[in-house]
Amino acid sequence: MINIKDLPDEELFTPGHTACPGCGVAQAVRNLMKVLGKNTVVYLPANCLLVFSATYPLDAFKVPYLHLLFENSGVAAAGIRRALRKLGKNDVNVVALAGDGGTADIGMQALSGAAERNEDIIYVMVDNEAYMNTGIQRSGSTPFGAWTTTTPVGKKIKGKMEHKKDVMKIMMAHEVPYAATVSPAFPADMLRKFEKVKNKHGFRFLQIYTTCPTGWRAPSEKTITLARMAVETGIFPLLEYEDGVLKVNYRPKGKYTVEEYLKAQGRFKHFTPEMMEEVKHWIEMKWRWIRTIEEGQKALEQEE
Repeated sequence: MINIKDLPDEELFTPGHTACPGCGVAQAVRNLMKVLGKNTVVYLPANCLLVFSATYPLDAFKVPYLHLLFENSGVAAAGIRRALRKLGKNDVNVVALAGDGGTADIGMQALSGAAERNEDIIYVMVDNEAYMNTGIQRSGSTPFGAWTTTTPVGKKIKGKMEHKKDVMKIMMAHEVPYAATVSPAFPADMLRKFEKVKNKHGFRFLQIYTTCPTGWRAPSEKTITLARMAVETGIFPLLEYEDGVLKVNYRPKGKYTVEEYLKAQGRFKHFTPEMMEEVKHWIEMKWRWIRTIEEGQKALEQEE
C-alpha cells in the first residue's frame, strides 16, 4: 500500500497556479496526480480547478488535459477512453475532475450514463459544496442551512432549506464496480483509495471533501481541521463500495461536536438551536441507513 513517503517528488500538478490559500481542491488534486502518474489524461469541465490551473497561456498540469462543457464530464471522459482504445493505448488513466455542481446537478445525466455503461474511467467529484467558481451559488451538494449568494439569510429564509444530495448513494444505486468518499484529513485512507482507482477497471467514482475557505467563510489554515471535523461528526462518512459491498473506513470517535463544526464556518453563523437539531437528525438518518446496509450484508454472509 502506498504512503506519503512513497510519493514521487515530481509534481504533475505544479505550484504557481492561482488557487485561493487553503484550497482543498488544489491539495487533493496534487496528491491524486502523484498517485496516477504521467500516463494519465485529465478532463476538466467548468469549475474552480479549471480556472486556477489553466490561465492562458500557462497551465499547472504536466499531462494532457481536455476541456469542453460544464455538463459533459462523464461522456467526455468516456470518449477519451474509447479514442485511446482505438489507438491501442489501453493502459492510460482517464480521469474526470468535476465539481459538485458539475456532478450532482448539471452533469448528473452524463455521469449516470457513464456509470450505467460501466465506462472504464475514473470520475472524481471535488466537493466544495457550492458553485464557488461563479460566485458561491448553492448546488445540490450544499448542506442544509448554508448561506450562499442564492440562498441568502433573511427574516423568513435561513439559507438553503434542503439537505445535501447524497451522490455516493446514487453511484451505489448504479452498482458501479467502485465508489468511495475521501477526506484529505485522512491521508493514508485517501492515498489507498487513489491507488485503488488507478489499478481497478470499469467505472470508478471518488467524492473528495474539498474545503473552500472563501465560500465557507473560514480561515484558510483550517482546511484540514474542517475536513477532519466533518468526518468526526459523522457529517461526511468515509465509505467504500466495492463489488457490491459497502464498508465503513472510519467510525467517528466523538472528538468534535456538530456545534463546533458549524460554528467554525461563517456560512452557518445564523444557525438557531432548531437548525442544529435538524442537522443532527440528518446525520442520524444517514448513519441509520449505513448500519442497515451493514446488517443486511452480515445476514447474507451468514446465510452463505
